Amino acid sequence: MAAEGGGKEMNEIKTQFTTREGVYKLLTHSEYSRPNRVPFNSQGSNPVKVSFVNVNDQSGNGDRICFNVGRELYFYIYKGVRKAADLSKPIDKRIYKGTQPTCHDFNPLTATAESVSLLVGFSAGQVQLIDPIKKETSKLFNEELTCIFVFSLSLSLSPQRLIDKSRVTCVRWVPGSESLFLVAHSSGSMYLYNVENTCGTTAPHYQLLKQGENYAVHTCKSKSARNPLLRWTVGEGALNEFAFSPDGKFLACASQDGFLRVFGFDAAELHGTMKSYFGGLLCVCWSPDGRYIVAGGEDDLVTVWSFSDCRVIARGHGHKSWVSVVAFDHCTTSVEDGDPPAEFSGSDEEFHEQINFGAGRDRANSAHSRLSKRNSTDSRPVSVTYRFGSVGQDTQLCLWDLTEDILFPHLPLSRTRTHTNVMSATNNASNSSTSGNPANSLPGTLPRSNSLPHSSGNSIIDSAFIATGVSKFATLSLHDSRKERHEKDHKRNHSMGHISSKSSDKLNQLSSSRTAKTEVAKTLGTTLCPRMEDVPLLEPLVCKKIAHERLTVLIFLEDCLVTACQEGFVCTWARPGKVGLLSSQNNPANSPSGTVV
Repeated sequence: MAAEGGGKEMNEIKTQFTTREGVYKLLTHSEYSRPNRVPFNSQGSNPVKVSFVNVNDQSGNGDRICFNVGRELYFYIYKGVRKAADLSKPIDKRIYKGTQPTCHDFNPLTATAESVSLLVGFSAGQVQLIDPIKKETSKLFNEELTCIFVFSLSLSLSPQRLIDKSRVTCVRWVPGSESLFLVAHSSGSMYLYNVENTCGTTAPHYQLLKQGENYAVHTCKSKSARNPLLRWTVGEGALNEFAFSPDGKFLACASQDGFLRVFGFDAAELHGTMKSYFGGLLCVCWSPDGRYIVAGGEDDLVTVWSFSDCRVIARGHGHKSWVSVVAFDHCTTSVEDGDPPAEFSGSDEEFHEQINFGAGRDRANSAHSRLSKRNSTDSRPVSVTYRFGSVGQDTQLCLWDLTEDILFPHLPLSRTRTHTNVMSATNNASNSSTSGNPANSLPGTLPRSNSLPHSSGNSIIDSAFIATGVSKFATLSLHDSRKERHEKDHKRNHSMGHISSKSSDKLNQLSSSRTAKTEVAKTLGTTLCPRMEDVPLLEPLVCKKIAHERLTVLIFLEDCLVTACQEGFVCTWARPGKVGLLSSQNNPANSPSGTVV
């Protein structure tokens, strides 16, 4: 999909881009793909996804990468910016018949140089637990063998997906656990599994455990421990992605109905919600300190939501099509003292020698503690910068800076922001289709609390292990009174015209047995979905076309960032000063025989 705007330069694929910290460069020798490097025909295939794990190898090269392309799943040593990729030697390769991998996740707690635990979700609803180092398939979930009688004379074993037959959209290990994992499906349900339990040979019977506005949690009613432990039913339509907070205590869910819902995971209590400007939400991520959540989707926007205030604090407009991935960069997210910023110029090598990222700068995991220590009367306000990125179906990579003039609009700015566009009433109408003063609609400075607000309720996870005698939780009342306001049709240049019919068709096919529904048409102009002029509008720091096909992966690592497109190419972009690739000839030999599943 070519970028809009016409002109050869606009449609040119970029191999480097510049930010305030220097130049990011594409390392062509560090590209991972199928061994034959032939572009994959992506029509009708599931998105290419990438997972990383570090196995603490004593050789110093402990990074491992897994990615799926069509029906194939690859597992390689990831050499990053250090050495060229050797595609002729995958550690493991699997080809699946009758289904396709859709997502995967490593367990970092159990990873060693001799063994890793990799969960793989599939288009037909199954979840597989494999060890690509030992080349073992230990367990298969949601594909039980049941007995079928043939002509009343004999029987055969037939695989049945008794838990959920819809596509797996997201799979994650529960943080801090070696055995629990969570799986989301396009049906709108999530299931909590334990690798030690079986799934049974009969369909599970569920018992209501907790219920709230547009969500419900059920436990599996059984005399013995079996999977799933819990079933979450969230929103209307597919549950496209979920993400655990950095401390593992909260869960953010992005749904096709356009809602972001944030839950306290253990107690299954709804912490807050947000509605997209239009269409479904496709992706979600947390800031490294857990203070903010960014979501993207079919409105072509990235939306920044405050966890503590439960409100939208900014939107970003740079993409020309659906946003498929959002991710925070923990390496450039920072808190600085009030000193002037350093000047960045010269080559990558000069930048690397002159800039010490550790001097006068703390990483994001201490950002909130630095803020909490700051006295309100301090004449030198700290400088806060959150960096996050997004990729989309428009084949563009966008980088965004979320700075203190957006986060704390009533504090004096510590430095000039050249890449943040805060919409104001003085904006010329020819430059913007909306106008307003966001400062008038935003409250004062955000709370400076070090700790996230945690639920005081009992752990619903612990309750799930009790097979019998589970007492029903009190129904969670979440009827918030919200002021209803009307809004004119959205006239910005987003790709919204062709979305409406497709999204509504999916919603019309859903069951009407869900709990109380939020009237979507009445959310625009409320705290759930502010109008465009009611919140600051961010402009991307960088917005570059970097692929021929839609982008499906964006991951920030210490010395590089990784992207992938639907053609099956996984690209490594070296950070400034990190171009240390050793020259080695990559000889793409014939693909070794892999495991056919």
